Amino acid sequence: MSSDAPVGARPPAGKTFFGHPRALSTLFLTEMWERFSFYGMRAILVLYLTAAVADGGLDLGESSANAVYGTYNAMVYLMALPGGWVADRLIGARRSVLWGGVVIAAGHYVMAIPTGWSVFAGMALIVLGTGLLKPNISTMVGDLYERDSPRRDAGFSIFYMGINLGAFIAPLITGFLGEKINWHLGFGAAAVGMTFGVLQYVLGRRNLGDAGARPADPLLGADRRRALTRVGVASVMVLAAGLVLLLAGWFTVDTVVNLLTVVTVLVTVGYFARILTDREISDTERSRMKAYVWLFLFAASFWLIYDQAGSVLNIFAADRTDRSVGGFTFPASWLQSVNPILIIIGAPLAAALWLKLGHRVSTPTKFAVGLVLNGLSFVLMAAAARAAVGGDLVSPLWLVAVYAIQVAGELSLSPVGLSATTKLAPVKYASQMLGLWFLATAVGDAIGGQVARLADTWSQPVYFLTFGLASVVLGLAAVMFTRQIRQLMAGIH
Repeated sequence: MSSDAPVGARPPAGKTFFGHPRALSTLFLTEMWERFSFYGMRAILVLYLTAAVADGGLDLGESSANAVYGTYNAMVYLMALPGGWVADRLIGARRSVLWGGVVIAAGHYVMAIPTGWSVFAGMALIVLGTGLLKPNISTMVGDLYERDSPRRDAGFSIFYMGINLGAFIAPLITGFLGEKINWHLGFGAAAVGMTFGVLQYVLGRRNLGDAGARPADPLLGADRRRALTRVGVASVMVLAAGLVLLLAGWFTVDTVVNLLTVVTVLVTVGYFARILTDREISDTERSRMKAYVWLFLFAASFWLIYDQAGSVLNIFAADRTDRSVGGFTFPASWLQSVNPILIIIGAPLAAALWLKLGHRVSTPTKFAVGLVLNGLSFVLMAAAARAAVGGDLVSPLWLVAVYAIQVAGELSLSPVGLSATTKLAPVKYASQMLGLWFLATAVGDAIGGQVARLADTWSQPVYFLTFGLASVVLGLAAVMFTRQIRQLMAGIH
């Protein structure tokens, strides 16, 4: 997906938003409400899945619930690939964002229906809608600026503040409603949030000018019909596979989760194989992609641990944390707001640090720092779990400290990885590399969901210590091989 604005895509002149195009406010609020709905639902998902039926939950085992959570996150990021293709080749970014928002809202409303099946049907809709919205709204932000505009980075910084603002507020509202009143009411609050996002997007469309109005590389005539036929055939095959599983009695939560995990890994392997074997890319580009494979593996390993905040750590917050303050027991999901507020505080500091260090610290080294910090967060969690052995409740400050370490790791890896993705991309695949970067999160979350099953069978101190030390060792190994990776990067820092 290209973030370079086509000629004539500038929004109309007039009022500004903090000195930026007025359209940025429309996209800012759309993204804020979409993240409100996403993180609001995610904050209570595992808690709902594992809650007893008498408490309004599904009474799903922790093992399966953790796997469902990881796979759901993986599918959200995996669908960014077809979502970007739909925008680039068929309907444009603007309509993709609109229809994505509508489908997301529908998914949350379905989840608000107080039945067991509604949650899984709703999640399927949210996955499809997020795949349309998430990658393409970022493309539209890029369309508001000239390629070399000095305001471009500042505009994205404001936009990303909307992400973390929505992620911070959401668990406070949906968590209270879901845990204290009714789970489906919490899901309903997420639906209302996404509805606000869609409404203001429609009302603010006049500010967008031509940004995202047309596909970047549209399919026409016979090519379009051929592509739509293939999409239709693929959809029928997926439905047929689901029907076969259902008739054979294999259509269970665990079967679907395991199948989707395998699909995520196979898609990733196929994507890399396609690029690395393409004879049209130069030897230098192929070398850089080999370096990117290592960075990708490091990133996937990072997200494998990091995104367990909403599953394993969320359950720990619910079951083993003393959340009483002045006679009021605050919802476990409220601790999910710690991460985004720390990112809001830490992002400017991290940006200033990397700017000051310049090229003295290479990209592979920054990835290694992220892995080590991520591992240390789980080592600290092992100590917290040890303190909770025997049924004792521990202070929530343990989790706050863990999230602080993880955020420091994220700020060392995530923005740096996004930048490296654009710099190492072969020219032919430049517009697709953002989707490939999303795949790192998808793979990490999919495998992480399977790994998290062990948290239900291993003792928690052993679980956290094992994977924490594994991440630290991987980070140290990354430092040892930094020189070789930099050589593969062929002049890219």
